[in-house]
Amino acid sequence: MLDPCVPVVLLRIDPNPFHHGTLGAARSLGRCGAEVHVAAGGSGGPVPRSRFITQVHPAPRPGASLDEVVAVLRRVAARVARPAVLIPMDDAGAIAVSRLRATLSELFLLPEQPAHLAEYVADKAELPELCRSAGIAHPRTVLPRDEPHAAAAVRDLGLPVVAKWSRPWLLPPGSGLRSTTLVGSPEEASSLHRRGRGTGSRLLLQEYVAAGPGSDWFVHGYADRHGTLHGGGTGTKQHAWPRGAGLTAVGRWDPAPELSATVGRLVDALGYRGIFDIDFRVDAATGTPCLLDFNPRPGAQFRLFADGGGLDVVRAQYLDLTHQPLPAARPLPGRTFVVENYAPLSALRTLAARRGAPPPEFAWHAQDDPAPARAMAAAWSRHAAHRLLRRPRPAPGAPGAAPGGPTVPAAAVRITTAERKASC
Repeated sequence: MLDPCVPVVLLRIDPNPFHHGTLGAARSLGRCGAEVHVAAGGSGGPVPRSRFITQVHPAPRPGASLDEVVAVLRRVAARVARPAVLIPMDDAGAIAVSRLRATLSELFLLPEQPAHLAEYVADKAELPELCRSAGIAHPRTVLPRDEPHAAAAVRDLGLPVVAKWSRPWLLPPGSGLRSTTLVGSPEEASSLHRRGRGTGSRLLLQEYVAAGPGSDWFVHGYADRHGTLHGGGTGTKQHAWPRGAGLTAVGRWDPAPELSATVGRLVDALGYRGIFDIDFRVDAATGTPCLLDFNPRPGAQFRLFADGGGLDVVRAQYLDLTHQPLPAARPLPGRTFVVENYAPLSALRTLAARRGAPPPEFAWHAQDDPAPARAMAAAWSRHAAHRLLRRPRPAPGAPGAAPGGPTVPAAAVRITTAERKASC
């Protein structure tokens, strides 16, 4: 049984108002009686409606300097008025806390993480070498030095190519640059390289790993002060949003002992301490799991791995840092996690098929905390409608336009239909 002896502060610099991982962390610790404070961007969204959140505080702005982050967290600490467990919920927050550990440890309880390790594992430009040194497969990757090199790399790697930014947390808000995209031509790669100048994040072009059903895996866990892993497991991404290169819309807890062992060896070799979320894709041609991302913070779907005793990665960190014993794991293989706004039909099917299966976890819906789901439904409908209204229409007579007036091109119609489904 968790003793809620100290408060917890959830930090998120990313302004996404629909970050369900923050809500999951607030509920997980709030249900145990812990005092939960949230310092998060986009704080006007559905998450602050949770009854398990004690207080919402202003967050550092995206792109804030380390001095700004320290100043914000000092103000939060002054309002909390006693030491608290600090859990970053996004890469920008995790990296800032890692850099500032010596200063913040006077105010918060933090894992004993080696200096700059969070930044190292999160930087996608470092992953190829990290994987080589650990004996883990990684897709062939090129870091183009200029636009012609980007175009040549696409021709060499073969279409489609996965384009990533080495440090996506540095991408300017409103730039239209996504952390991961599929590139369909050499010209598109050159354009991305040009648009990324001055962002502080390098463009990576990566060989596309052929995927089959159940090929996308994620591994979550918390490495305690001794390096022992708790609170996580291995899962498969059943549906993603956007499809093929997006977040987990539907996930399932599927045991994979060999993958767990691989991650355990990697975490041990790095001396990593804290929460992690690592993504793999199994190459359909070879059956080899390729490491794609190492996130030094909770994955948004971490509550999938809440076990039979309620232990998950944020509770594991809380127990470890407050020197409470961590219980033995009670796995629930087959359990599912569904993000309703990204997979509404799957949510309905999951509700209908609950009998006899492990209890599912919904990102928003919770009987003991209904307000965030209601607020999300209203806000997501407005968000989807706004995106539809902003979508450009071709001029009359242009390709895709029907006689008598403008229409939306076929490609846009497919996207629009998916967005309408997601807003239900």
